[in-house]
Amino acid sequence: MKVIVVGAGIAGLTLANFLTRAGIRAEVFEAAAEIRPLGLGVNMLPHAGRLMRELGVFEEMRRRAVETRESTYFNRFGQHVYSEPAGLAAGYDIPQLSIHRADIQEPLLTAFQAAAGPGHLHLAHRCAGFDQDADGVTARFIDTRSGEALPPVRGDMLVAADGIHSVIRRQLHPDEGEPVYSGVNMWRGATVLPPFLDGANMCRVGWLATGKLVIYPIRNDVDGRGNQLVNWVAELEMAEFRRDKRDWNQEGELDEFIEPFKDMAFDWLDIPAMLRRTESILEYPMVDQDPLPFWGQGRVTLMGDAAHPMYPRGSNGAGQAIIDGAALARHLAAGGPIAAALRAYEVERRPATAAVVLANRRNPPDVILREVYERTGDRPFRRIEDVISRAEMAALTDRYKQVAGYALDKSAG
Repeated sequence: MKVIVVGAGIAGLTLANFLTRAGIRAEVFEAAAEIRPLGLGVNMLPHAGRLMRELGVFEEMRRRAVETRESTYFNRFGQHVYSEPAGLAAGYDIPQLSIHRADIQEPLLTAFQAAAGPGHLHLAHRCAGFDQDADGVTARFIDTRSGEALPPVRGDMLVAADGIHSVIRRQLHPDEGEPVYSGVNMWRGATVLPPFLDGANMCRVGWLATGKLVIYPIRNDVDGRGNQLVNWVAELEMAEFRRDKRDWNQEGELDEFIEPFKDMAFDWLDIPAMLRRTESILEYPMVDQDPLPFWGQGRVTLMGDAAHPMYPRGSNGAGQAIIDGAALARHLAAGGPIAAALRAYEVERRPATAAVVLANRRNPPDVILREVYERTGDRPFRRIEDVISRAEMAALTDRYKQVAGYALDKSAG
């Protein structure tokens, strides 16, 4: 069996590795002319980490990453709201990794090339669409560098792992509506800083109405002096949906969002100084798409962001793509007809990912901060226990873990 995989990001490379392990030929086609370390931070939760361990790449990722020991919540006045252990500290059998996206992609690429051998990664191939018949699929490509058509590629099936602007998704769903804008715009960056708190915290600060941040270190000792590379995401409510910014690598401007954060100089972290020290800032509107009625037809299917783009909340986009790859490879390796395997994969994964998309809209983990914001009227509190109980906050985060598939009772083992 020859599987055409469109996209060499985390989703496509995860699938290619699992296929290769199962003895299935994967041919990976990537639009970029070279694989470069793009992107910023990702949190690899236990359900995804376990699959990386199965592929034999987890320890290399762990070596590069920061092992997250705690999730911590603060209001915009710097007051501690809630903390809960993460990864090994929470009782999982595998660490939670705060990691640069490139430090996931590169080990996956190395593993795939080592297992599959040379010649199975094809760069500068931008997919222009596909045709299929009863016997296979023909994918059409354009050379990214020259803009000229490349020879068509024939395979037994095709998988779209080509991200939020998937050409294959558009071909399958030509009448799909516009992206769903959350009303929130995001700016992202990474800054070299001394460790804050205990050097292994994933922090959520503030709330959207007045400005919210997610902050966590993704690399240790980046300069030989013990400093960390700290990833941050700033979120602000904004009526305007900037469609031209719907690209993970669009540059942003500090002056557009610094104002709500300028007084957040806390004893545990000087946030405005962190933002001002960032050399490169990226901007992205928080958008997703409504869950699709189907992912595939015949010998073609979707995975990752091409199948279920979601708000980047709860550290779950990359994780769900990794789970997609493992599930799809498992169904194909079972040996039945291709169309039946793709249907079984979709039956397993489409409802599960739709639930995460909707949970990220309504009640992501940082809903704790919304509750505190609303109950206090956006004022400092004397005791958090007078605002919300620890049991109620734990229930809010536990509910999300259940939906996302990494609750401790599901992930242990």
